Amino acid sequence: MLGIYITVYAGLEHAFEADHLLAVNSLVSNRNKINDAVKDGVYWGIGHTLTIFVVGVLMIGFKFSVNEQIFSYLEACVGIMLVFLGIFRLTKSFKKGLHNHTYTHSHSNLKPHSHTYSHSHFYVVTNHNHSHNLKDHKAAFGVGLVHGLAGSGALVVLVLTQMKTATEGLMYILIFGIGSILGMFIASGLFSISFSKSILKSQKLQILLVVISSLLCIFYGSHVVYTNLFLLL
Repeated sequence: MLGIYITVYAGLEHAFEADHLLAVNSLVSNRNKINDAVKDGVYWGIGHTLTIFVVGVLMIGFKFSVNEQIFSYLEACVGIMLVFLGIFRLTKSFKKGLHNHTYTHSHSNLKPHSHTYSHSHFYVVTNHNHSHNLKDHKAAFGVGLVHGLAGSGALVVLVLTQMKTATEGLMYILIFGIGSILGMFIASGLFSISFSKSILKSQKLQILLVVISSLLCIFYGSHVVYTNLFLLL
């Protein structure tokens, strides 16, 4: 029983790694409700667990060997995904609105006429889709799948060295996955508080948080790509 708790904790701790948090933070920053945000976290965890389990079946059950360099390339793919998420969030979050105002000026001995002046400003666009099906959270599920591919190698190697049988190894991966789902459930809920309109009333602060989180996602993703791709060349 103690081993199960330790495995769940290991999965929970794994969910709090920097690249995981940055990716899910970018996803939940588009949510108005905490319920939708934590569902993103859960779907991320499901996708993450599914990929690791499939890789585990191939490597543990069918003795399928994977070159270690492949996982470095997959880590680079995660970095590219983080950069994309950051850029996508920035472009989606800000929408330029144009407002036209008409002023009528009358002059003596002249026919009244009007002039139209226009100005624009930026405002935050949030997600107002209230349907609750898998399609609403497919982005989080997909991000979890990619993260699972990148992190599966080290985990499966650990399982191969620690577990005596294939069944024990696969059970470890499933319990580890449950822990990662729980961890991301907690993380996404906490992150969503900052972006909830009911909590944070200031639009300027909302904009600032979106910009900061998106830039962090882009910079960290670029670092991951450089470390796992260009340094290996």
